[in-house]
Amino acid sequence: MKDPFARVDDGDDRFFYAVERKVTHIEDGAIEALRSFYGSVLPPGGEVLDLMSSWRSHLPHEGLGKVTGLGMNGPEMQDNPQLGSFVVHDLNATPSLPFDDDYFDAAVCTVSVQYLTSPIEVFTDVRRVVRAGGTFCVAFSNRCFPTKAVAVWLSGSDASHVQLVRVYFANAGFAGVADHRIPSPDDPVYVVTGTA
Repeated sequence: MKDPFARVDDGDDRFFYAVERKVTHIEDGAIEALRSFYGSVLPPGGEVLDLMSSWRSHLPHEGLGKVTGLGMNGPEMQDNPQLGSFVVHDLNATPSLPFDDDYFDAAVCTVSVQYLTSPIEVFTDVRRVVRAGGTFCVAFSNRCFPTKAVAVWLSGSDASHVQLVRVYFANAGFAGVADHRIPSPDDPVYVVTGTA
């Protein structure tokens, strides 16, 4: 049986992500729709973990506390105006997060969940670092780097992606798991949320 988390390019992610890719992975209307949704569910003034971060976060422009990025490319994250700090960390090599328990009020993972090779382990550790009652939001669309997305993602539809991410949340122990189709004028936007 084929490994559902195998990838076409299973090489060291450090080399793939060493190259800066300052592109937007969803179109402007989808970004604004997602920004609005995040603004409606993230706690005002809360400290937020931007998981698998890049040069843009699609978070509300104001109203949040400190945002910490965790990603693979330091120069990209350094160019992200919404990050108060960042950590370079490869979740596929080390699924545990370099933060203390109950460190954040909320976490987001934006258009990147399809690249996780150990998603349940990562989601479980996100639950550890998010304070009780805090929200974890995982947003995705229908785009990806196909050589780096896991097989189970590449073989699925938008609907099956929603169900797959719901399974990650449930198996990691999140409560109140819900999925949302965000109205967008262009790219489809889906968000699955859960409570730590």
